[in-house]
Amino acid sequence: MKALSVAVVCGGRSGEAAVSRVSAGAVARALERGGHRVETLELDAGLASRLLALRPQVVFPVAHGRLGEDGCVQGLLELLELPYVGSGVLASSLGFDKPLCKQLWRQTGIPVAPDLVVHADPALLSVAERARARLGPAIAVKPGAGGSALGVSLISSNQPDQDLADAIGRALSLDPEVLLEPLLEGKEVTCAVLEDPVGCPRALAPTLILPQRGAFYDFVSKYAAGGSRHLCPAPLPAPLLARVQDVAVRAHQALGCRDLSRVDCFVDERRAPEDAVTVLEINTMPGMTSTSLFPEAAAASGMDFDRLCDHLVGLAYRRPGVPVPEAEPMPD
Repeated sequence: MKALSVAVVCGGRSGEAAVSRVSAGAVARALERGGHRVETLELDAGLASRLLALRPQVVFPVAHGRLGEDGCVQGLLELLELPYVGSGVLASSLGFDKPLCKQLWRQTGIPVAPDLVVHADPALLSVAERARARLGPAIAVKPGAGGSALGVSLISSNQPDQDLADAIGRALSLDPEVLLEPLLEGKEVTCAVLEDPVGCPRALAPTLILPQRGAFYDFVSKYAAGGSRHLCPAPLPAPLLARVQDVAVRAHQALGCRDLSRVDCFVDERRAPEDAVTVLEINTMPGMTSTSLFPEAAAASGMDFDRLCDHLVGLAYRRPGVPVPEAEPMPD
């Protein structure tokens, strides 16, 4: 890949801003090692003017969370007519909105868990009782948007309804919409999807996630030193690995994602492969430090971090622009 001028965008007002800046630093160093000319820019009100002054050949948005991963920065880049890495506006928006994303997946045959969507409600204890009657006694509580497990709570069957109500309230403080799902049994597995030079999505080797610092893959388990172990390829039977990969690619395609994504699943080995995988969510811009799950999967498939970053900016640079028709004059 020839040397390009690349703007790496990170930060912003999201709760994941600090994580984003770490990802951006790793991406910038990898691209510089590949000979690219890199500027790292903060996602703030001055971003548009700085991008217009720079006119980079490619933008690599590594801004996780709200405003960066939800289609907002992607829309800005479309207006500025700058090629960028990752999914477009619609796919980014759909992937970020967990309840809406699940509705689309359910309609297209992607296996997802039953759920209940909750909005602001003064009677949260009644909501908790209704959720358990519908979903069972053990509940996962998630903000409707966002990542890094921020605001996520797992409520066991022996905890009182008040604990569930309190967890819903905490999630509502982060997002006006909260997703409740039954607490699934099985193994946490994630599968990276990477598009080849002609835009065909390929599933990389699935990764088994083993949290070490918490009961689930929470913020500390994700980012603290020794917080989790990642086994890639996941030590699962071949038919299960194939099923995870198939579901991951279909989830990526159903939303219209491009370049890359990471699909998180639960796998229940007690079931037949066709019924064993439940999709939890998709990350349209996964963490991109050299030890994050996506680069680890790429490395296990023979693509080191520097080559991965080079490949991604190449995909964006070579992508044909969308033709813009001339405006029709108003009739007399």
